[in-house]
Amino acid sequence: MTKDEFAGLRIEQPPQKLREIAVERLRSAIVSGQLPSGYRLVERTLVDQLGVSRSVVREAIRYLEAEELVEILPRGGPVVATMDWDRARQIYDIRLLLEAAAAADCARNCDAATAARLNEALNGLQNAYADGDSQGLIHASTHFYEVIFDAAGHHIAWEIVHRLNGRISRLRSMTLASKERHISGQARMRRIAEAILSHDPETAAQAVRDHLTEAAAIANRLLLADDAAQARKLSR
Repeated sequence: MTKDEFAGLRIEQPPQKLREIAVERLRSAIVSGQLPSGYRLVERTLVDQLGVSRSVVREAIRYLEAEELVEILPRGGPVVATMDWDRARQIYDIRLLLEAAAAADCARNCDAATAARLNEALNGLQNAYADGDSQGLIHASTHFYEVIFDAAGHHIAWEIVHRLNGRISRLRSMTLASKERHISGQARMRRIAEAILSHDPETAAQAVRDHLTEAAAIANRLLLADDAAQARKLSR
């Protein structure tokens, strides 16, 4: 990767919490695909590109390893973790179970305060889509689901989803960029919200299933295509 390809990573005016900023910059680069699966994270290069100390880079890598966005290879050092279909399938299965249940209970519990929060979250999604802000869209999507889980009272379930959030965001970035969607992700999430606001648990849960089933099918095709491309490279 050239120096120009690291544009946007450098921290020009370091605030107090350098590790948090370094983690966010590297996480965003991984989630967006700027740093692809298997990319070697060389400390010396990251120190130069981020403009921080070696100790900050090491802390950031350890933090991202805990999120399973980075893995340490024996005698190979840290690399961007592989995202393959087997891992992705398990993540989508977990999301489907937890998010469908949360949407249904959110619909049952929906009061005026929840409706206001949900509409605000939808507006954030709409603005991110309109601006073409991919990172803003990922953050807005995460907030949308956080509102649903919180209103449903599914706090432990949200802890589980939150621990997976780095990998969920990575998949979300991949599928949002795809041209294969029959219905946009924004429209899918609006359907979820409309069912919740209508106090319709069954429709809310089904809207989640429809959304995730289509996203999983897109991820399956993209990841299997990547695996096939890698296999062709290795066979040459």
